[in-house]
Amino acid sequence: MTIKVTFPDGAARDYARGTTGTTVVEGISKSLAKKTVAMRWNGVLSDLSDALEEDGKIEFVTRDSGSKDVLELIRHDTAHVLAEAVQELWPGTQVTIGPVIENGFYYDFKRDVPFSEEDFPVIEKKMAEIIDRGAAFTKEIWTRDQAKDFFRTKGEAFKVELVDAIPADQSLKMYKQGQWIDLCRGPHMRTVKDVGTAFKLTKVAGAYWRGDSNNPVLSRIYGTAFATKEELDAYLHMMEEAEKRDHRKIGQEMDLYHFQPEAQGSVFWHPKGYVLYNQMEAYIRRRLNSSGYVEVKTPQLMSSKFWEASGHWGKYRENMFVVPDEVPGTEEEGPVLSGKGDLMALKPMNCPAHIQIFNQGIKSYRDLPLRMAEFGCCHRNEAHGALHGLMRVRQMTQDDAHIFCREDQIQSETEHFVHLLYSVYGHMGFENVVIKLATRPEKFGGTIERWDAAEKALGDALRATGYDFEIAEGEGAFYAPKLEFHLKDAIGRSWQVGTLQLDYVLPERLDATYVAEDGSRQYVVMLHRAILGSLERFIGMMIESYAGKMPMWLAPTQVVVATIVSEADDYAEKLVKQLKAAGIRAELDARNEKINYKVREHSVGKVPLMFVVGKREAEEGTVSVRRLGAEGQKVEPFMDALVALMAEATAPDLKAKAA
Repeated sequence: MTIKVTFPDGAARDYARGTTGTTVVEGISKSLAKKTVAMRWNGVLSDLSDALEEDGKIEFVTRDSGSKDVLELIRHDTAHVLAEAVQELWPGTQVTIGPVIENGFYYDFKRDVPFSEEDFPVIEKKMAEIIDRGAAFTKEIWTRDQAKDFFRTKGEAFKVELVDAIPADQSLKMYKQGQWIDLCRGPHMRTVKDVGTAFKLTKVAGAYWRGDSNNPVLSRIYGTAFATKEELDAYLHMMEEAEKRDHRKIGQEMDLYHFQPEAQGSVFWHPKGYVLYNQMEAYIRRRLNSSGYVEVKTPQLMSSKFWEASGHWGKYRENMFVVPDEVPGTEEEGPVLSGKGDLMALKPMNCPAHIQIFNQGIKSYRDLPLRMAEFGCCHRNEAHGALHGLMRVRQMTQDDAHIFCREDQIQSETEHFVHLLYSVYGHMGFENVVIKLATRPEKFGGTIERWDAAEKALGDALRATGYDFEIAEGEGAFYAPKLEFHLKDAIGRSWQVGTLQLDYVLPERLDATYVAEDGSRQYVVMLHRAILGSLERFIGMMIESYAGKMPMWLAPTQVVVATIVSEADDYAEKLVKQLKAAGIRAELDARNEKINYKVREHSVGKVPLMFVVGKREAEEGTVSVRRLGAEGQKVEPFMDALVALMAEATAPDLKAKAA
């Protein structure tokens, strides 16, 4: 009995049923076989040793391809090598799970003494020894009883629990590498030798088993791995840079904001930080106003009936702050709440509220598109452990807007939005943008037919803009597919910021209609969109990308006038008044400190410019200009320096308008 195997170039050959991928690739080319570590069989990443039992398409995964497939395989296999090394070094340690994650992998262990980074050198040495042995990965299919008996005998209680959790209709796979064996879905490369030497353990952390605080605490070891040493070195350098650029550290040095436990995930903006925040908001407000948006303001707290009608109550409630609509009890002995009040919720997004505004009065097809914007303060009940400075907060403000349009306006509105978005990102200093079309998730609202139509409409509209995009399978919002806009920062990291979501579902659920040209009532199409996304997160990203050295128009303090001697104090004070009158954010530093001390302090605070003045400058009407990060200084007339600074401090959209 034969099967037909089709290759990527369209050629096809017949093979005996049960032929392995290894046999197929070895028959094509010995050199290709040496490089091939796995295969895609009918689109599914698989072990090269798997038997081919039916007609299908085959693609070979080579170790030098640089593909996402091979990177995941290398990291997956490295996690297995890590687990083997730990159990060789510390017998009795229990292994649990070791998945691939973004930029690396981790493995969770149960050990009486938690691991520390001081253990890394000996673990990495043992991993290198295991890789040198070159043991093959071999797969066996076991029964549940067989696997449970095996793990019980080894004292691996967590693995027994994992076996019980595997659905009955799924086969139970065990992978061996030499004498070590693990429960795993696979696939794996041919041998541990294929892992290579470009791996590094990065950090340790505590983690609850299965993420449940009622379960035991495990010791989690994180690591990363790449196909080449050069890629690993580049990544480690990027991580070193990222640590230096941590927005939490720089934010403290610049005195921008702080967090405290009494308001988990909410930002306390300091005066300088709020200047930066307001500059960002003012810029976006100007761009929206000039692009035909109307701005609205909607309530923070709304009845649960709105969220039930929109579908969020059933699918998103765990991320909402729910508030009872009742007066709290004031008696010391009595309960604070009776539990009888109707439920309300702090809004996690603005969409249902914007529809309430749209639904006031009758809308005609002539009124569309209606672009409705709001700098809406939203609350999302993120887990405490997930919070991360400005990047993951519970209270956020979005540059949110909803475009209400007709079906025939989807393409033009998408194009209008995408061009605006690219212009904004360019002004912020980001030129490298990747667009992803996120499609229907496992949990979704509406019908499959509606989703198919929405995905097609959004994809067609994006193609018309001329920008390339990728498909992010299953990553859409529960009510709509979406476009995600990912930015590359100064050190090569990718950030998902902007979004455009095409929604047929919510207008139908909340009865948002307009009168069509033929007099009929039609549901409006709703485009949910944001460019910066959360202002908090975007500011955090900007701080890290610029390492705190913000563009002049965004800098909280644009210039410090610093004196060398007390005789220059009056002159310096006069300059600061002139600078402020010209709209420059200026500060005076007339402290009785050495000038080098002042320069160092303001450099840490990331002040982009200093005007240093002494007795001579006061007599001549000049300033010594020092720029952050530059060597030396330049003496020039104050008015010349002021004119140059005013030009540099003008926001890019205002510069473009004046040109």
